Amino acid sequence: MNKVVEVIRKRRSIRDYQNKPVEAEKLKAILGSAQFAPSANHKNPWQFWVVKNKNTLAQLAQATPWGSFIAQAPLAIVVCADETLSREWLEDASIVGAHIYLEATNQGLGTCWVQNRGSKNPQGEDSEKYIRNLLNISDNFRVLATFPIGYPAEEKPPHSDRDYQEGRIHLVE
Repeated sequence: MNKVVEVIRKRRSIRDYQNKPVEAEKLKAILGSAQFAPSANHKNPWQFWVVKNKNTLAQLAQATPWGSFIAQAPLAIVVCADETLSREWLEDASIVGAHIYLEATNQGLGTCWVQNRGSKNPQGEDSEKYIRNLLNISDNFRVLATFPIGYPAEEKPPHSDRDYQEGRIHLVE
């Protein structure tokens, strides 16, 4: 099996992290892989806010009703995109998110996509607005998702051939 397929199969949503810091070179590899993502018309509208401060991580965990586990991660990457640069910012930032997911897995780390766009926090406030205020992000940036990153404290099996669903494939010849 080739390395790419192996990493794709190992990719799982991790919501429990060890109390162990992420090495700077691993974070740099993740952020580098994210920036190698394709974008419409090569606009690259994305930017990243890397949060390591424990108090800020705890506040970030309150951005959605389902992101409480962000607080226990050693860091989180908030993926944003400047919507004034590209009307395809959503697609571009989503591809970046996939790259983050896969490179975190490749580095032996875990992450989970915590959706912010279109979400509300438990108090009913728009998740994007909450995060822009928390991290002092300009209003022209859309906040797609938060990726807590750390060493997994849970073990999940890799995907297998049993997960392949032939019925989802429609061949048009």
